Amino acid sequence: MKKSILERLSRERLYFDGATGTELQKLGLMPGESPELMNLRSPEAVTRLHRAYLDAGADIIKTNTFGANRLKFENYGEIIDAALSLAKCACGDRVDKYIALDIGPTGKMLEPLGDLKFEDAVDVFAEVVRRGKDGSDLILIETMSDTLEMKAAVIAAKENSDLPVFVTCVFDATGKMLTGGSPEVAVEMLEGLGVDALGMNCSLGPDMMAELLPRFLSAASVPIIVNPNAGLPEVVDGGVRFSFNEETFCKYMKKMAPFCAVLGGCCGTSPDYIGALVAATRDIKIEENPNKPHTRVTSYAKTVDIGEGTVIVGERLNPTGKKKLKEALRTGNMSYVLEEAVAEAEAGAHVLDVNVGLPDINEREKMCEVIRAVQAVSDLPLQIDTADPEVLASAMRAYNGKPLVNSVNGSEKSMAAVLPLVKKYGGVLIALTLDEDGIPESVEGRVEIAERIIARAAEYGIEKKDVVVDPLALAVSADPLSATLTLETVKALHERGIYTSLGVSNISFGLPRRDLINSAFFSMALAAGLNVAIINPMAHGMMSAYYAHEALVGRDEQCKKYIGFAESLPTDENANTGTRVEKKADDPIASTLMDAIIRGLSERARALAADALTRADALTVIDTEIIPALGEVGKRFERSEIFLPSLLSSAEAASGAFEVLKASLKTESNELGERVILATVEGDMHDIGKNIVKVILESHGYTVIDLGRNVPPERILDEALATGTRLVGLSALMTTTVPAMERTVKLLRECAPTVRVMVGGAVMNAEYAEMIGADFYASDAMGAAQICKDFFHKYKL
Repeated sequence: MKKSILERLSRERLYFDGATGTELQKLGLMPGESPELMNLRSPEAVTRLHRAYLDAGADIIKTNTFGANRLKFENYGEIIDAALSLAKCACGDRVDKYIALDIGPTGKMLEPLGDLKFEDAVDVFAEVVRRGKDGSDLILIETMSDTLEMKAAVIAAKENSDLPVFVTCVFDATGKMLTGGSPEVAVEMLEGLGVDALGMNCSLGPDMMAELLPRFLSAASVPIIVNPNAGLPEVVDGGVRFSFNEETFCKYMKKMAPFCAVLGGCCGTSPDYIGALVAATRDIKIEENPNKPHTRVTSYAKTVDIGEGTVIVGERLNPTGKKKLKEALRTGNMSYVLEEAVAEAEAGAHVLDVNVGLPDINEREKMCEVIRAVQAVSDLPLQIDTADPEVLASAMRAYNGKPLVNSVNGSEKSMAAVLPLVKKYGGVLIALTLDEDGIPESVEGRVEIAERIIARAAEYGIEKKDVVVDPLALAVSADPLSATLTLETVKALHERGIYTSLGVSNISFGLPRRDLINSAFFSMALAAGLNVAIINPMAHGMMSAYYAHEALVGRDEQCKKYIGFAESLPTDENANTGTRVEKKADDPIASTLMDAIIRGLSERARALAADALTRADALTVIDTEIIPALGEVGKRFERSEIFLPSLLSSAEAASGAFEVLKASLKTESNELGERVILATVEGDMHDIGKNIVKVILESHGYTVIDLGRNVPPERILDEALATGTRLVGLSALMTTTVPAMERTVKLLRECAPTVRVMVGGAVMNAEYAEMIGADFYASDAMGAAQICKDFFHKYKL
C-alpha cells in the first residue's frame, strides 16, 4: 500500500525529477512545438522520460501538463488525461513513487497589471485540478513569478481537491519575483494559504539558489523544495545546453541538502543529473530548521514584522468622520482615494487601513475595487477593515499578500464567521476584547476574552503569534478611567506575550484639540508595550511621539529616523505645537506632472498634463516633465525601491498624460517616437514579459505593433517589411523556444538586414543573446526602453 507523501516527507528526503522540455527535445520534440503535445503525438517518448527519471532515483515525477490549460490549448483536457495515463504507466507497480499534477503559470498577467481577472485565473486553474486530481498524489504549482497568480492557483487546488499542495516560485539573482515578491513574502503568503511544502525552481542555478536559501530558512516552517536549473543556458550548434555538469550541480546541491526536504531539478537537468543528485545527497541528514517564528503581514512585495518596533497603521482610508472620503467612495473618485494612500505611505505608515463601510454603497465590490487600486500604487501591506464577513471573504480572496484583518471579537457569532476565513486565506487577526455581554470594565475581563479568542483560533490552526489583541480605547470624555484601564490591559497582555493594537484616536472623541490628548495617550501606550497603532500618520504630534519613542528605547540606530523626521517638520513658530496637519484640497500630494507620474496617479497626471499645455507646447512638456519622470522611475526600479506594479502604474500615468498631449500635436506623424514590433516567439505561449515591455514602451511614446504570442518567424518578417519598422523585440520564457528565437533572428538577418533585433525573457542573458545573433539584450522592461531610446537617437543622427 502506498504511503502518504506527507508521511514520508516528515521523516525522509524525497526527490523530484528534472527537466521536461529540454529532455523531450532529445526525444523528438520539434522546434517551436509545445512539450505538452508530445503526450498525444509521441506518448512513448514521454513515458520513456518518466521511467528514466524513476530509474535514476526520483521519487516524484511531474505530469507533462505544465501549460495544459484552456488559455493555451483548446484540448487541454485530452492533454491532461494522456499525461496522467503516461505517468501511471511509467510508475507501474512501484508503490513508493508519486505523481505530481504539474501546473504552471497561465502566461498572462492578472489585473491590475494585465487583463486576466483574478477569479478567471482561479477558474482556469480549477479546471486543470478537477481534470487531473484523480490519479495524482499531489499538486505541484511551479515556476510562479507573480504572487497573485500563485494565490489563484493555490485557492483552485485547495477548493477542488484534497491533495497535498507544493509550490515553487521563480526568483532573480537579487531574490525578487517578477512582480517584486521576496522569499519572505512568498513564504508568509503560501503558509497562510496552507500549502504543504514550498520553495524555488527554474531561472537560477544551484549556486544562486544557495544564496537565497537562508532567507527561506529564516521564514518557513514547512518543508523546503529546491529545483534549480543546471546553471545558465548556452546556445551551442543551434541547441541549448547549460553551464553546470552533474558534478558541479551536485557540489552546490550537497550544501543545501541538510536544509531541504525535497530536491530535484529544472531546465537542463537530465536523468543523469537526478541520478547523481540522489547518490550525492541521499545519506545527508535533514537538520531541523531552528527558525524564529515571525508575526508578519505582507503586500505583494513588502513584509512588516509585528513585535519588532511599533507598527503604524494609517487610518485615513476609513470614512468615519471624513466627509471628502465618503463622497469619493460614493462617486467612484478613486483618484482621491489613491492620493490619500500615497500621502499616508510617504508620511511614514507601515500598513494602510482600508474601510469602505457606508450604508449606501455595495461594500463588497467597493472594498475589492479599492484594494486592487491601492495595491497598484503602494507596496505597503493593507489592513482589511470590515464588520461584514462576506465582504471580508471577498477582500481576503482578492488581496495580494497576507493582510491584517480587522477584526474578530469574543462572541460566538463573530468567531464562527471570521476564524474560518483567516484559516483559509491567511492573515494576522485583530481581536477585540468584547463579546455578547459587551466590553468588560476590568483588565481581567478583557484579558479573559483575549485568551478565549486565541484558544478558539488555535482550534482552527491559527497560531497565537497571528492574533493581535485590541483592548479598546474608549472616549475618556465619557469615562475618566477608560484610558487607565486600556493602558493596564495593554501592559497585562504584553506581559503574557500577546501582541496588542489600539485605535488610538478613539480616546479623544468629544474633546477639543484632540491631537493633544491623542499624542499623550499614544506615548503612554507605547511605554506600556503597544505593538500596532492605528493613527493618522500625517499628524505631526502622533508621529513625533512615535519617532521619539523608537529613539529612546534604542530601536533607531544613531537616531537616524528621528533626525530625518525632525528635519522634515515645519520651521515656523508653530512647529512644536503638535497640531494635526491635514492635506488640503489645494495642496495635493502630486503638485507637478512629474510627481503624478512617479507616484502612478493616472487621473492626476491627465489633469496636470492638460494644465501644463496652458504654459508650454506638448513636446516641451514631454521633454521637461514626462521623460525625466520616467527616468526617475526607472532608476528607482533598478535600485529595487519600487517594483513592477508601481512601475506599470507610473507607465499608465505617463501614457494617460501622453494621450492628453497628443491631441494638441499638429500632425499624426508619430512625433513622439518610432515604431517597435514586439512578439513572443513561435511555440511560446507566454505573454507576460512582452506585455510589460509594451506598456513601458508606449509610456515612453513609442508606437508598439504587438503581434502576440506563438508568432512564426515569417509573420514577424512580413510585418517588419510591410511597416518599415527598424526595431523588433522578441520574447521567450521557455528554454525549448529559444531555437525559434534564433531562427527568427536568422531570418531577419537574411531578408531584412537593416532591421535590428532586441531579445529578452526569463531564459535569456546577454551572452545567450550574442550567441543567437541578436543586436541587443534587455534584462527587463526599463532596459528595453533604454535600448529603444539609444537606438532611435543614434538612428536619427
